[in-house]
Amino acid sequence: MNPETHLLASWIIGANTTDNERDCRLVALAGILPDADGLGLIADGLARAFGWKKTFLYLDYHHYLLHGAFGAVLITGLLVLFARQKLRVALLCLAVFHLHLLGDLVGSRGPSAADLWPVFYLGPFTKDPMWIWKGQLPLDHWFNRYLSAALLGWALWLAVQRGYSFVGVFSRRLDRVFVGVLTKWHRNLTAWWKRQRTSSLEAD
Repeated sequence: MNPETHLLASWIIGANTTDNERDCRLVALAGILPDADGLGLIADGLARAFGWKKTFLYLDYHHYLLHGAFGAVLITGLLVLFARQKLRVALLCLAVFHLHLLGDLVGSRGPSAADLWPVFYLGPFTKDPMWIWKGQLPLDHWFNRYLSAALLGWALWLAVQRGYSFVGVFSRRLDRVFVGVLTKWHRNLTAWWKRQRTSSLEAD
């Protein structure tokens, strides 16, 4: 699935299962950090753009380096160091990490039916076992799009309730601005809705 879908799903889980902003951010990070093994795409693109020797880091390492048990232990271990409720965060990180793998198996196919992305759970030590599903949905499939839209709506609603959002995973300063705007919109919309109901009742 797309990185933003992983982020929203993981943040929502964190927001509903932790009691502080820091631990929520850590859980959200556990849901997107497996894709750090795909950053080789940048190096591959730069090599082609500047005429350097071609590299294939994305194809060689994406879904192989961090999309397995090694990645689960490494990412969870690093994030737990910063957690307040360490045991809870560790369990949640492992859960959202494996949710990421499930999401990739379900919906991360390329444009061609043959562009399947397998998961090597014991990578980078071995390619056995290789997890793959021939029914994998393409990234731009309607299910992925609607799921992302639904998760976004849920995350925005939670942000107003919690006072922080998924934006805080990247910048706490921007998050305060973002949540401030959301809260203002929510307050104005609620006030408008109350006025409409009052007017309707008076008309009756």
